[in-house]
Amino acid sequence: MEHRKKLVHVTHIPIRWGDMDAYGHVNNTVYFRYMEQARVEWLESISAPVRPSGEAPVIVNASCTFLIQMNYPGTVEVRTYASHPGRSSFMTHFEMRIVGDERIYAEGAAKLVWIDTRTGKSVHLPDHVRAGVEGE
Repeated sequence: MEHRKKLVHVTHIPIRWGDMDAYGHVNNTVYFRYMEQARVEWLESISAPVRPSGEAPVIVNASCTFLIQMNYPGTVEVRTYASHPGRSSFMTHFEMRIVGDERIYAEGAAKLVWIDTRTGKSVHLPDHVRAGVEGE
């Protein structure tokens, strides 16, 4: 069942010259870095910083669909959406545009699972994270 997704964060990331590959466009791996940066900024904004100890999120699946090439110079606008949370996980979705252009250049997604980093086992989402995911 497809759950409704909510816009939870927007960020702007400059395209760096080094983000491009031999074909002259942003390399496919860099799109995952853009999504990562947007996700970390959002998590920090809801007081859920990504740390290597205690309870924290991990990515169990990530994908990206490349629709239009991005090139230097430019600024990527990454819109982050979150879907209805489960017990210990939720989906994030991303739309990447070039600032000033409403066309979607790439779409991505990543499933986050909250874990106890000591045991590697999933744990219940903290209440403040659940509220952030639900956009409250």
